[in-house]
Amino acid sequence: MAKVLFCGMGMMGVPMARRLVQAGHEVRVWNRSPEKAAPVVEQGALQAGSLAEAARHAEAVITMLTSPEALEDVVFGTEGADGLVEGLSGGTTLIDMSTVGPQTVRGIARRLPEGVEMVDAPVLGTVPQAADGSLKIFVGGPEETAHRWFELLEAMGTPRYLGPLGAGASMKLVVNSTLMVLMTGLGEALALGDSLGLDQSAVLDVLVDSAIGVTARSKRPHVESGEYPPDFKLDLARKDAALVVATARAAGIALPVGEAARGWMQLADRAGLGGLDYSAVVAHIRGVPVATAGE
Repeated sequence: MAKVLFCGMGMMGVPMARRLVQAGHEVRVWNRSPEKAAPVVEQGALQAGSLAEAARHAEAVITMLTSPEALEDVVFGTEGADGLVEGLSGGTTLIDMSTVGPQTVRGIARRLPEGVEMVDAPVLGTVPQAADGSLKIFVGGPEETAHRWFELLEAMGTPRYLGPLGAGASMKLVVNSTLMVLMTGLGEALALGDSLGLDQSAVLDVLVDSAIGVTARSKRPHVESGEYPPDFKLDLARKDAALVVATARAAGIALPVGEAARGWMQLADRAGLGGLDYSAVVAHIRGVPVATAGE
């Protein structure tokens, strides 16, 4: 069993860390707001205080954070607060499971202390998959190092090795580019149906058996109820959509459909839907109210 420091007790981090505790690993947990780690500590994890001190005890450090900026702050510290690098030493592996893009991953790896290796392992799935250990995990990094940590990752889902450092982060962006387009496409399809006087239930019945069926089927309860409790918050989807577009631009690739999807996510976020599930963009596109304001 491994000695693990898990950083980031958000909606995904808590159930993922619980899976590691349940698998028998020695887990320390850290969050900028320590109280958010309480559910995992109650199940047997240790509460980390200083990032640097906790990193000294770890064989693997997992980061599951909201943005490239948050990852930079946790790894390298901020004014008045140490980061992980103060405690990382040779033989420790940093496993980043955030969605931050390949450029951020490679940039951080270049600045780590000598002997500290890095693996990128972002996930596909939301809270239910994190809770039952069925996440899809996209892994990049030195092949021997990556495979050494497969048993640890398997407590949270199914890891798939994709290539050198940054390959996992790249694959996550490829997948996200389709998720945003499908969700906004569903919103536009329903808006078109509205404008043509079609019954919502009839439109959804047809769409669930169409090429967009998986998206229509999974989000139908939200659409029909008007309630959008978050499994994956819209403000994070907006961030991820922007990351997809920015990474594509840096690679010299134009994504006009992706740009349009990002635009819808930005508009819905600005309309105050950021704390809801990202499928609330459907309501925004249709111009219909939501039944809850979320957090």
